[in-house]
Amino acid sequence: MSTFLEICKKRQSCRGFSEKPVEHDKLVQCVEAGRLTHSGCNSQPWSFIVVESPEIVGQIAQYAQQLKQNAWLNTTKAFVIILEEHAVLNPVLSCFIDSQYFAKGDLGSASAYVCLEAAAQGLGSCIIGLYDRKKICELLNIPIEKQFGSVIALGYPLDDTIRTKNRKAFEDIVRFV
Repeated sequence: MSTFLEICKKRQSCRGFSEKPVEHDKLVQCVEAGRLTHSGCNSQPWSFIVVESPEIVGQIAQYAQQLKQNAWLNTTKAFVIILEEHAVLNPVLSCFIDSQYFAKGDLGSASAYVCLEAAAQGLGSCIIGLYDRKKICELLNIPIEKQFGSVIALGYPLDDTIRTKNRKAFEDIVRFV
């Protein structure tokens, strides 16, 4: 069994997936991990759409290949789309802070948990930054005003070599007092 830090070291943005389909149970586990993440005031400002139909996965892959970027998305086997929902706070708290104050960070945490669980399941993942949100909304019947937290591509890595992570040195970014 891997430790959490080992999974963190193993997780990387995968840009090429094998032909092997992703098992439904593994997708459920990934979303369950996202659902269980922490959120400000336990507001849970998210919902998840799991796309596993090959036809719809292919359409979303096309909608995410803007400016001829992300051609590798044609190999994607599934997507998890995390939507921002209205964060419901305790009425006492909502008098003092905006209910969406924590949402962006919470959605990032949910995305990270989905990706880390994918790595633990032997899957590759990549959070997609360029996509045609309007077309995805139309395809999946999502209200156009709905904000996306993340679009995450999933599949079994074509190459499971773990690349060296290019990160700032620990001592350059951490200070203990």
